[in-house]
Amino acid sequence: MLLPVLLAGGSGTRLWPLSRELYPKQLLKLVDDRSLLQNTALRAKKIPGALPPVVICGERHRFLVAEQLAECGVEGATVILEPEGRNTAPAAAVAALFARQQHGAETQVFLMAADHLMQDERAFVRAAVAASKTAAAGYLMTFGIKPTRAETGYGYLKAGAPLGKGPARIVQAFVEKPDARRAARFIRSKDYFWNGGLFLFGAQTLLDELARFEPKLLAACDQALARGQRDLTFVRLDRECFARARKESIDYAVMEKTGRIALVPLDAGWDDVGAWSFLGNLPADRRGNVVRGDTWLADTEDSLIHAESRLVAAVGLRNHIVVETRDAVLVAARDRAQDVKQIVAALKQSKRPEAEDHPKVYRPWGWYETLTSAPQFQVKRIAVKPGHKLSLQLHHRRAEHWIVVRGTARVTCGDRTFDLASNQSTFIPLGARHRLENAGSELLEIVEVQSGDYFGEDDIVRFEDSYGRVKG
Repeated sequence: MLLPVLLAGGSGTRLWPLSRELYPKQLLKLVDDRSLLQNTALRAKKIPGALPPVVICGERHRFLVAEQLAECGVEGATVILEPEGRNTAPAAAVAALFARQQHGAETQVFLMAADHLMQDERAFVRAAVAASKTAAAGYLMTFGIKPTRAETGYGYLKAGAPLGKGPARIVQAFVEKPDARRAARFIRSKDYFWNGGLFLFGAQTLLDELARFEPKLLAACDQALARGQRDLTFVRLDRECFARARKESIDYAVMEKTGRIALVPLDAGWDDVGAWSFLGNLPADRRGNVVRGDTWLADTEDSLIHAESRLVAAVGLRNHIVVETRDAVLVAARDRAQDVKQIVAALKQSKRPEAEDHPKVYRPWGWYETLTSAPQFQVKRIAVKPGHKLSLQLHHRRAEHWIVVRGTARVTCGDRTFDLASNQSTFIPLGARHRLENAGSELLEIVEVQSGDYFGEDDIVRFEDSYGRVKG
């Protein structure tokens, strides 16, 4: 049996403004009509003998992850919630412990990032099958990505002697990110591969190596899982125990120390989708431009233009990136794509909401979008999925006026519960307990006009909630 474990805890700051802290790149549809997470889960599903996947992510993304898996038909998945990010070594330890607990010590774990691109899925499956065979002999397997350019932003693997008759080879060395000269030499060699951070191993094999090299980390993760709790459909790791696990990558913690590491070459059109420059690998027009959305270009070459909510016109650009969203626009030189994370860091330091949220904010019951705001009022568009409802709540500093524009709303206000149809409205006084519920079979949409002196999401006192968000 093989258990795919998808690591989905990243924030994707270099893909701002599309990727935000509360809606990171693994949840975005950057390549086709599915998100990177969905494509990763469906790709893993094609490996022979694959079990329903495990996804390891943070608290704030749990409902989005669960919804996206259900949306693409991935059933039976387990979502493990990390109380905080501790890098890949604790995640790998939890994955191996969970695999042994649920499926037995001989279960193989395929640890992969949820936000990578793999264009040739057949080649990916062939490599996974080959790695699984070698892992059964007690090896910890990684995948050597065939390099296509002299990349200085990746680590490399130096392959040694072959293992048997298959494609597997011993990993002779892990090589840190090289300078341009060394990277050019690596790409001319057949012995150097990119380190893509994909690992396949027997659960007990990894646990044995962790016990040798990182016993304290392993013990902390073991306790975090043992003392964790089921929360709806999620497994919530114990916060105090997990915090004792040292922040470390699985590469440094185990893979670079063990004598049981081998690789299988992988030539499958891989990309880590780390920055906007990745779009340069996608089909371009005759002038080398990659465009998405409503664009109008004149005398523009070798540029990446992404329009999300309005027309974007470009004149005379060479090697530029332009990304437009409803609340932010990025313009950057193409060779500075990696530096976008500096903008995000500055926005976070200035407490700008554009660093964390999109104008459209997703919730387990649906989503809301801020249309306009001013010191004394704010207008939102709210959508509630059929069968879902918001928490029973109140606000201390704002009143609300709801106008139904689509569907049927069931409203609780104080001690009254009543239904509203399209074009009907109601008023929620400041301090009144209230709830909004979709009582119909289609999407419910309302326009909410808030009036008061403060409109932050922290002015919500919850009394009942279907999604475990009531504190105390």
